[in-house]
Order: sequence, then structure tokens, then C-alpha cells
Amino acid sequence: QVQLVESGGGLVQAGGSLRLSCAASGRSFSNYAVGWFRQAPGKERELVAAISVSGGNTYYGDPVKGRFTISRDNAKNMVYLQMNSLNAEDTAVYYCAADLRESSIVVVIVSYRYHYWGQGTQVTVSS
Repeated sequence: QVQLVESGGGLVQAGGSLRLSCAASGRSFSNYAVGWFRQAPGKERELVAAISVSGGNTYYGDPVKGRFTISRDNAKNMVYLQMNSLNAEDTAVYYCAADLRESSIVVVIVSYRYHYWGQGTQVTVSS
């Protein structure tokens, strides 16, 4: 079992940047595919970004392509989400999710395939 804790959320002005972190405990990220999801009031939960076990493959949702970058450091049991050029549409609760995978190259993009979730961190973008 792995426990996930997100951090780095907060209030930021439009056009600014923020970096979210997802820390794992109990088990390492070494065999887990990881994804970032977000949910805004009145909207469905959506995939923001996902990364394979090896870190070699990534996937981004259309609204964040070119602005967000997902990365991981398995030695530190950390996954990051660098968010640049933030706008009001990015305001949401962001969640880190992980799933054990034997494949090092698979990117998991379906939310119900993730078995472990963090508590979420609020990101608010003001104009």
C-alpha cells in the first residue's frame, strides 16, 4: 500500500506559476504509474497529466498542453506538476493518484484504474 500527500497549492494571480508535489509513503513510486486530476465546482473530475513508471511517457489533457509539465523522481518518492501561465479555468482541487503497474511504459489515463488517491490540494487563480 502507498499513501499519497499533495502539497503546493494556494492562491496565485493569472499568468503566474505554481508547482504541486505528490509525496509517497509506505511504498515507493518505483512501480506505480501516477496521474494528476482536478475537479472544479460544477465540473466533472478531469485528467490533467499522467506519467509512466519509468517517467519516459507522459500524457496531458488538452486544456493544459504546453503549460503544465509532469515529472517524477523515484529516488525521492516524489511526483511534480509544474503549472505555468495559470488562468481562472485552472482553479480547482488537484489530486494525485497512483496505481501499481508491472509495465514501465504504460500511461494510465482512466480515473477508475487508479487505486490510490491523495486528499487533494486547492489551487485558486485570481484575476
